[in-house]
Amino acid sequence: MNTDVFVTCAVTGAGDTTDKSHLVPVTPEAIADAAIEAARAGAAIAHIHVRDVETGKGNRDRDAFREVVARVRDSECDVILNLTTGMGGDYVPDADDPGRASPGSDMTSPEERVLHVEELLPEICSLDVATMNFTDGAFINVPDHLRVMGERIAKAGVKPELECFDLGHVRLANQLISEGVIEEPPLFQICLGVPWGAPADPESLIAMRNLLPANAHWSAFGISRMQIPMAAQAVISGGNVRVGLEDNLYLSRGVLATNGQLVERAVEVVERLGARIMSPAETRQKLGLTKQF
Repeated sequence: MNTDVFVTCAVTGAGDTTDKSHLVPVTPEAIADAAIEAARAGAAIAHIHVRDVETGKGNRDRDAFREVVARVRDSECDVILNLTTGMGGDYVPDADDPGRASPGSDMTSPEERVLHVEELLPEICSLDVATMNFTDGAFINVPDHLRVMGERIAKAGVKPELECFDLGHVRLANQLISEGVIEEPPLFQICLGVPWGAPADPESLIAMRNLLPANAHWSAFGISRMQIPMAAQAVISGGNVRVGLEDNLYLSRGVLATNGQLVERAVEVVERLGARIMSPAETRQKLGLTKQF
């Protein structure tokens, strides 16, 4: 069991959730406010996506990232920012020619996917070590692209969080670590319950944890109603916790949640298990992070 636990809050994500909950933040101001709310509720890390303010859809607009980061930093709220690099790998085949991407795709170069990280210098950014079926298409992260992204992230002095959705993704992450693309000690996020990755159950969590390097720091999350059960399972299994509206919209059946409420619930569960919640400063020290702004 882990007795010193840091909490990450994934405050908005990129999924089509805005029509399901009016509490999902969309504008840069709302996303920044959600990160601050999560920090005040006990989260050490805020995981940030941005969205199109007109459609609510996830995007990779660097101006939006700039505004979110500036607002959080100007607030002087002590929270570790973790910017996504997940956008830009979505492929939906054209119905008439599967070799072409349909308009629903969002594919770009690995260099483009990390430009906002190189500019804004968060302490952490996600690196999705995953190629998998996702909604109506595929989420594509080929090894050579991951090497380019990993090397550029390292050069910027940012720590990558290796997001793994299945056993094979952990194996690929371990290969990148062995090649020196990812600096040690690595930071992993075990992602459970996302179609069509590993299910959100204790067996999957333990199987993926057992493949991690001995010196790895790690968190785990489950989506939807498995968010809090997997948070508890992660702590019991030696890891840390992620919650937030990216992964789950409800506090209880039929009751929509805010990010702050989900963090408060996670904090309560962790503390009832007998563990202690780590502050951003403590988490920064544990993970070897350095503020660069």
